[in-house]
Amino acid sequence: MIKKIVFFTLALIISNWGLAQKYTISGYVSDVENGEKLIGANIYNANSFVGTVTNSYGFYSLTLESGSVNLTVSYVGYSSFQKEINLNEHKTLNIELNSSVEIEEVVVEGKAAVGGVKSSQMSVIEIPMKTIKNLPVLLGEADIIKTIQLLPGVQSGSEGMSGLYVRGGGPDQNLILLDGVPVYNVNHLFGFFSVFNPDAIQNVTLVKGGFPARYGGRLSSVLDISMKEGNIKEFKGSGSVGVISSKLAVEGPIGDKTSYIISGRRTYIDVLTYPIIQMVGKSEGFDKLSLGYFFHNLNAKINHQFSQKSRLYVSAYMGKDKFNSHMKESGSDWNYDEKVQFWWGNITGAVRWNYMINRKLFSNTTFTVSRYKMLTSFEFSDNFGKRDEFEYTSGILDYGAKIDFDYFASPNHTVKFGFAETYHTYNPGVSALTYSEGGEQVSTEFGNNKVYTHELGAYVEDDIRIGSLIKMNIGIRWSGFSVQNTFYNALEPRFSSRFLISDKWSLKGSYAQMNQYINLLANSNIGLPTDLWVPITDKIKPQRANQFALGSIYALSKNIDFSVEGFYKHMDNIVEYKEGATFLSFDNSWENKIAMGEGWSKGIEVLLMKKHGRVSGWIGYTLSQSDRQFNRFEQEIAYGKKFPYKFDRRHDLSFVLTYKLDDRIDFGLTWVFGTGNATTLGYETYPAIIDNDNFDNTYDVTHYENRNNYRMPSYHRMDVSINFHKQKRWGTRTWNLSIYNVYNRQNPFFVNWEYDYEAKKNKLYQYSIFPIMPSVSYKFEF
Repeated sequence: MIKKIVFFTLALIISNWGLAQKYTISGYVSDVENGEKLIGANIYNANSFVGTVTNSYGFYSLTLESGSVNLTVSYVGYSSFQKEINLNEHKTLNIELNSSVEIEEVVVEGKAAVGGVKSSQMSVIEIPMKTIKNLPVLLGEADIIKTIQLLPGVQSGSEGMSGLYVRGGGPDQNLILLDGVPVYNVNHLFGFFSVFNPDAIQNVTLVKGGFPARYGGRLSSVLDISMKEGNIKEFKGSGSVGVISSKLAVEGPIGDKTSYIISGRRTYIDVLTYPIIQMVGKSEGFDKLSLGYFFHNLNAKINHQFSQKSRLYVSAYMGKDKFNSHMKESGSDWNYDEKVQFWWGNITGAVRWNYMINRKLFSNTTFTVSRYKMLTSFEFSDNFGKRDEFEYTSGILDYGAKIDFDYFASPNHTVKFGFAETYHTYNPGVSALTYSEGGEQVSTEFGNNKVYTHELGAYVEDDIRIGSLIKMNIGIRWSGFSVQNTFYNALEPRFSSRFLISDKWSLKGSYAQMNQYINLLANSNIGLPTDLWVPITDKIKPQRANQFALGSIYALSKNIDFSVEGFYKHMDNIVEYKEGATFLSFDNSWENKIAMGEGWSKGIEVLLMKKHGRVSGWIGYTLSQSDRQFNRFEQEIAYGKKFPYKFDRRHDLSFVLTYKLDDRIDFGLTWVFGTGNATTLGYETYPAIIDNDNFDNTYDVTHYENRNNYRMPSYHRMDVSINFHKQKRWGTRTWNLSIYNVYNRQNPFFVNWEYDYEAKKNKLYQYSIFPIMPSVSYKFEF
């Protein structure tokens, strides 16, 4: 009897094991034309609609029950792939997809696998690089940051600037990553252009809320930018010649295991204006007169496949802006020599090693370096023995290491976990002054000492599917920061979820807590490089934010999504310069120049988006409010009262359109409208007496009711562009014609009280910087 029971039990176990036998299909998804890996491609069994998505390196792993599998792979902008597989063993399947311009014509049998609707993440937007390149541009320069500014929940700051203000946050609260490396200053030409060359970029993703646990260190957003890997199939090149700059990119294979890409860009304002400045110098009697400005950047990347399991990526970026002037003049018994130099720039580098430990576990080990530096110098000398030299430097240097794991446990669980450490060296600003006259020389150095810190992070997150209706991403991140014998640490819970009402409609919600251990002290609102990056200290506490979001997304078609999101965010320990303080204040400690406070932001965002096809683009609208309050008891800013954030905009509307007429002509159009920025204006002035015995010794005092007490006029602008393409024997050439600010709207850059001598009273004057601006550029691909 016992033998029969044992035999029956073993038979039942073996039978169930056989019925439940599962196998794993794994591999990479890439572009058939160039071998670039496709991030976020959907892979699923069309018979059961069980699936997964590729990770940041195009890798996927899908475990299914044995039997017949209709494996389907889809990616926006590409023709779908389908293959019938009899799954009776583990399989490795690398898949290449064809780019499809007319995505509406691509038909996949069965239910649509709508990524935005079915994803557990919310507040995430991916922008196709083709859209970025086809939109109207300022002076012929396609710009990733300016395109991001057109999305709901993202403000642009001032006219023409490249700053990002996401959901009421400041520019220091955005984690901007280039191949996983933080970039600290993203501006060229004092903020008019960003440092990212679109010709070198493969993928752009913006995360505004519901942050996955793998991201940390900033409060408001993550802008994750991935460089191209380089064409593994054939040698290719592209470039352009514009009004102010030219650029060139080349890519190709080295053997059959390695590929590379190199791209560069430089302005030539200094070269074009050099002969004019020389003529002016001679006509004005200067012995020497030179004045110039330029920026350049260089991107390079190489990747090598050791085996199916092992790959190495090495990438680097270098960019620099430089302004300089040199004046030399002499007379019969006098002469002087004056030099001014002002430059800033970034250098980043990353070495990443991918290793597929097994069919379900994927690892990536990364070593990074990031350096930002700014220098201002002035030299003056004359024939009387006088010599003055002044130099101011600031910057930040990072060395980092991290390891990340993707574990594809099952179609219902995709687990990510990892560890990271960054060693920061902060140079908050040092001034060196040398003064000599009459044979005597005095040299001194003052400012802030360098600060050395360690930033740590560890995380785990799980993308969980419960049945067919519920999907959640649950995670937790631990962050730590060591500075000046003080150690801060925090646990940061993260949660986002999706409830599927139908195949085309879902509800979403998220919560994220973020901590930030770095601050940006800004002297202006236009992103000048004099802004200082400084760490938290034993006196300055970490910034912290809690953000809640609720929303819904509906797929009108496979290529058109309509979404609505509401958010609320509260921020603690945000910092700002006290009234009257600047980076050049003669106070050795920057900690004494700042105040700490709170911030609030809430709003509703609406987005109708079509990513691909002959007609693509979006309509975005944001209704929001953002306020600040600093040291309400000490009244160091705005008398301790709550006031609107400078970039608080009640209404923000954008319309973005690209239209492909045929293979030779396409159009682009953008129109934006926004409530005017808040600014601080005095309401009245009155005389104040310095010396009671001398009533002539007076000066005017301006009375301010509160900070940001005046709202500038609303901002609106339309830009248009047209591209003319033509096939040549050597490749494709394109002429681009763009018009910035088509109807010549005089948008406010700033406003100021000035005295009108005719009217004999003060009047408020508005200053604008960009009228209607046409531009032309020539592009080529070979």
